[in-house]
Amino acid sequence: MIRALLLSVILAAAALPARACDLALALAVDISGSVDPSEFKLQMQGLADGLRDSVVSEALVRAEAAVTLVQWTGSSRQVVSVPWTRTRTFDDVEALAQRIETTQRHWRNFSTAIGEALDFTLTQFATAPACKRKVIDVSGDGPSNEGVPPREVHAALRNAGVTVNALAIEESAEDLTAYFWENVITGEGAFVATANTFEDYPERIRRKLLRETTRAVSCLPPSCRPRLDPAAPSPVKLSP
Repeated sequence: MIRALLLSVILAAAALPARACDLALALAVDISGSVDPSEFKLQMQGLADGLRDSVVSEALVRAEAAVTLVQWTGSSRQVVSVPWTRTRTFDDVEALAQRIETTQRHWRNFSTAIGEALDFTLTQFATAPACKRKVIDVSGDGPSNEGVPPREVHAALRNAGVTVNALAIEESAEDLTAYFWENVITGEGAFVATANTFEDYPERIRRKLLRETTRAVSCLPPSCRPRLDPAAPSPVKLSP
């Protein structure tokens, strides 16, 4: 009798569906000509350390998230540096962080094609796990100056249910946060974070990852309603 009861419990547990992926997060990093080698390393190390943040890593594991890394610059120059990687354990997160921090730069001395970067990254979701929330985290230090304007990709992003958040690195471009707000971000709850310099990037990307990864797992309706209005007239910055 007891053996039969144990067997029924085991079979019932095996029949339960696997936990779904809550977040597919594509990290799209600007490697255009305005980004020097030390600034590229700051971005890679900043992303790796941000993923290692205790709150971020726990949120990724709880969400069984999938993460990919894209490098992008001018037209037709986008590449997947780290394919979709599931983060079911803290060891998975650490392995992902190590892979990102050792990633080599793919191109140098090309333009800034943000629209094409978004379009390329959007196509990567076709091979992603079936996740409840799909986000592109795009960072850059200048406005788009080549290829398809980023706003022309917004309809396809919305149709695919992909949200685009941005990190504006305002070291050499004036009012870049406003530009990203008006032209780059899209989707429910989309937001722009600002780093005044590349040296600020690691802390800003950590806080941005906190916001992106914890949203889906740290609250219940109605408190999970978007805190930002995408139609708001002025850019939103993360506070210092």
